[in-house]
Amino acid sequence: MFAASATLAWGPEITQRVENPQPGSPEAAPRFKPLPPPSLNFYGSAGLIDMPSSEMLPDGQYATSYSWFGGQSRYNVTFQALPWLSASFRYNGIRNLNLYGYSTYYDRGFDVRARLWREGKYRPEVTMGLQDFAGTGVYAAEYFVATKRFQTPALSHHSGPGQLKVTLGLGWGRLGSSGAIGNIGGQRPSFVGGSTGGNLSYDQWFRGDFAPFGGIEWQPNERWSLKAEYSSDAYVTETQDSNVFERRSSLNFGAEYQYSDRTRFGAYYLYGSEFGFNVQFQLNPSQPMTPLAIPAGPPVVPRSQWAKTEAHWGQGWSQSQPQKIQLRDQVAEALKREGLILEAIDLQGTRAEVRYRNSRYRSTAQASGRVARVMANTLPASVETFHITPLSRGVGLSTLKLRRSDLEALEFDPEAADALLAVAAVGDASEMPATALHSAELYPAFSYNFAPYTAPSYFDPDRPFRIDFGVDLKASYAPAPGWIIAGTLRQRLAGNVAGGRASASALPPVRTDASRYAQYGTTLQNLYVAHNWKQGRNLYGRATAGIFETMFGGVSAEMLWKPVNSRLALGVEGNYVIQRDYDQRFSFLDYKTFTGHASAYYELNNNYILQLDAGRYLAGDYGATMSLDRVFNNGWSVGAFFTRTNVSAEDFGEGSFDKGFRFSIPLDWVLGKPSQNSFGLTVRPTQRDGGQRVHVPGRLYGGIRASHRDSLRDQRARFWE
Repeated sequence: MFAASATLAWGPEITQRVENPQPGSPEAAPRFKPLPPPSLNFYGSAGLIDMPSSEMLPDGQYATSYSWFGGQSRYNVTFQALPWLSASFRYNGIRNLNLYGYSTYYDRGFDVRARLWREGKYRPEVTMGLQDFAGTGVYAAEYFVATKRFQTPALSHHSGPGQLKVTLGLGWGRLGSSGAIGNIGGQRPSFVGGSTGGNLSYDQWFRGDFAPFGGIEWQPNERWSLKAEYSSDAYVTETQDSNVFERRSSLNFGAEYQYSDRTRFGAYYLYGSEFGFNVQFQLNPSQPMTPLAIPAGPPVVPRSQWAKTEAHWGQGWSQSQPQKIQLRDQVAEALKREGLILEAIDLQGTRAEVRYRNSRYRSTAQASGRVARVMANTLPASVETFHITPLSRGVGLSTLKLRRSDLEALEFDPEAADALLAVAAVGDASEMPATALHSAELYPAFSYNFAPYTAPSYFDPDRPFRIDFGVDLKASYAPAPGWIIAGTLRQRLAGNVAGGRASASALPPVRTDASRYAQYGTTLQNLYVAHNWKQGRNLYGRATAGIFETMFGGVSAEMLWKPVNSRLALGVEGNYVIQRDYDQRFSFLDYKTFTGHASAYYELNNNYILQLDAGRYLAGDYGATMSLDRVFNNGWSVGAFFTRTNVSAEDFGEGSFDKGFRFSIPLDWVLGKPSQNSFGLTVRPTQRDGGQRVHVPGRLYGGIRASHRDSLRDQRARFWE
């Protein structure tokens, strides 16, 4: 028998000093190499082998892992949401368990861990954990665990000191089933969630038998670690009620090797009968796979070096239309070299406003910094006040107001980012005055591109992972500012999503008919016309009509209130939609419905965005969705959501209610080249029909928020890049 585990992450937390004893050589200076972040146990959490430790991963760490032993496979995803809080999702399969008629029983579960206090000189770090607290309860457990770290002597003068970690914990549920030393609250059922799962059985938490567990981990250097643990999991269901594996001992042993910054291998011997190995991977948003390489923007040339007088332009340049046109063309050409598009410019003697389109840089602050330097190096010396307005789909998102003299004075200041933020202002983007000069030949505009696509499908008991892949042809036509006509033609090249389970839903099959939509090779993914506009101060609008997505088309309207300097935004959206025919051409089925939501968005600290949507969903059910996303300054995004509606758990089916997690990774984080594109996934433990929304292209909040004050403040350092 074999056991396997895999994880994805890297973030320096503890360093060791490595010295070369050769005096006078370039390597003679001490170097500091980081010890790897905590490795993951077989449940995807920081831990020993099958038992948890109290350690936390570096803040923002994103880890994926796979583990297998004794006929049990576990796919895990872990995110360090805060320095003291982590969450995990797990998909596991147990062979020969013979539950609910499946030879291999597949199940999903969520874990959460919270650190109660940090490690001190004499005090261990202590963490509380809930394991499989929102699934069927197959692996349900609760625990308190403490870990203390000790420095050990270096093995040689070529390596730094090592580290010994000692862990001791007390567990309930799974972790209280072997070697129990007490009981709280009486007998506890082994499956607490029922066949549909999804509900919180909080009345069972920290109830029943409890037992101690523990272990040690020795890291002699930054590459190797040796582990030994005492497990308090009796594996009753797997060993006594079924023939999954034989448990002969409570002791587990393992060795792990850190192959690279993000990859870790290991080998184990578990429960006196099982051998195993693991591979672990971890990512951290703050450590890109390829450092972003962007050519430096033009330096600010002080006016004192090139414009003693207005002789070049003449004193009356602001009254001369030909000279204004010449200035517009010069600014447009300079912006084009920076990958930006000039939409319009307004020149008024001592003030100038530039409205631009950014199709290269992910950061609005970075794009605005390039615009400011172009203005400083191009416009007449009398222009002192700059107004810089980014546009999206023809709509002004915000206006950055700053003085040219501040740009000239602060460019080489060590605190330039903070200093400029203190003297600049960010306000609402007003209507462009009639005196503005618009760039010539921007509209109408046509563009197209080819791009590969993947369409995964998860957690089918017959085949847990299915995927289609192929190529998309995307095209768009903008006849005027604020208007767009766009469509996507898809060609599937290969895949097996069409072989998935047919819908057996008690609700209208608004999502569970995915396998029927996957039967066709050439399809029209979307084809729509959209109009965006600014209704008034802080108020944005969108109207869309056409084919929105694979399964639905119709008409949609949205209004969003989002003050530039406010963390709060409020929105309302209404959609009348018709379900598309399975061949995804221009025909429709009989099902039609109205769906709409009122939404509230709030920007919390640490780049978290809380969103609450309440209204009517595609299947006609009423309820609310709450989501929480952490959006990093470099474009990384990780979040989770859940929806509760008036559909009962029985009618909803497996999972009881809609929930899941999502992540998005910016392409420039991977490739090191400027890009606004990202790739990511939304993963639901079970795809059902309750709590589902239509996917309308171009919803307002995300694109508008990125150009408002809080986002500009968080990315202020990029203004000078």
